[in-house]
Amino acid sequence: MDFASLFRHETDTVNFAAGETIVRHGEVLDVMYVLIEGEAEIKVGEQPLCEIGPGALVGELALIDRTPGNADVVAKSACRLVSINEHRFRFLIQQTPNFALEVMRVIAERLRAMNRRVAG
Repeated sequence: MDFASLFRHETDTVNFAAGETIVRHGEVLDVMYVLIEGEAEIKVGEQPLCEIGPGALVGELALIDRTPGNADVVAKSACRLVSINEHRFRFLIQQTPNFALEVMRVIAERLRAMNRRVAG
């Protein structure tokens, strides 16, 4: 599922300038974000984990389990994101059941990548 395409016509967006922190380690979010435009970097401390671009999800775990985030997400360029709260998340799952499966795939992919880093 192309999350960027799914939300491309969204007008209610959040914008961050290059260098701004989108999500802070330890922050408890009540929303997740879909990156529509721009690039960002996910870091733990000063250690970069990966770069993300349009279509990437940010804060999906925090929305699901309401625990503090374990990484910082910093805009590398001007970024435009769509904010999805729990009510909207539930609606998306009801209206587009594959949405939940795709979110779970993103979570699984990130977990596997982290496991490879730890094992490597």
